[in-house]
Amino acid sequence: MIHPTAIVDPKAEIASGVEIGPYSIIGPGVRIDSGTRVGPHVVIRGPTSIGKDNRIFQFASVGEDCQDKKYKGEPTQLVIGDRNQIREGCTLHRGTIQDEGITRIGSDNLLMAYAHVAHDCVVGDNNIFANNTAIAGHVHVGDGVILGGFTTVHQFVRIGSFAMSAFASAVNQDVPAFVMVRGNVAEAHGMNFEGMKRRGYAPGLIAALKLAYKTVYLRGLKTEEALEQLRAEEAAYPEVKLFTDSIRASTRGIVR
Repeated sequence: MIHPTAIVDPKAEIASGVEIGPYSIIGPGVRIDSGTRVGPHVVIRGPTSIGKDNRIFQFASVGEDCQDKKYKGEPTQLVIGDRNQIREGCTLHRGTIQDEGITRIGSDNLLMAYAHVAHDCVVGDNNIFANNTAIAGHVHVGDGVILGGFTTVHQFVRIGSFAMSAFASAVNQDVPAFVMVRGNVAEAHGMNFEGMKRRGYAPGLIAALKLAYKTVYLRGLKTEEALEQLRAEEAAYPEVKLFTDSIRASTRGIVR
């Protein structure tokens, strides 16, 4: 299961059933769980923990030192969950001690070719980062997010669950849950209602989310006033509360 040209450090922990392709390099402090397949010419540095049934394609760089100039070689971590697809040329960096020291990527994500996840990012589950998407340090991404190709995300930005960006979007403020953004600089352009229908959301829930978007974005209200008007919808629909909570959690201001 390990190609004879691969270099695997004796201090790496490789579970049974892991495949490692030609010319890949697995460093000390790397842990790879069962069912994960590592393609050719992949470099994985530790401390890095990779879960089950992931697939890492050729030329990916996983767990490398971060690009933060404050980083001085501290033993920070990268933690990756299960069933992710990490495509060609992706770069995933470990954390810094200025944050929690850990970059976290959840499960069932698709990181397309040349995607970049910088130090101290927290990425949830079931996300899609299209080709050449790059998220800077300390970015938090929820679940079910789709970032279009060549999307760039400023450091410390938060992307709420089920949000979506068009290709070549430059995101420098927080994106609330369900909101679609596009442009350089990115602006809000509604919610992904078609995606909601595909996920089986009931018409009443979709109508409630439409009302929530209009209240925050289209009625000329201050943010606090808009959120106060949505108290009843929050109580009735957890998804509306997910939207409003993502706004309350914003520290950079939301995309408008």
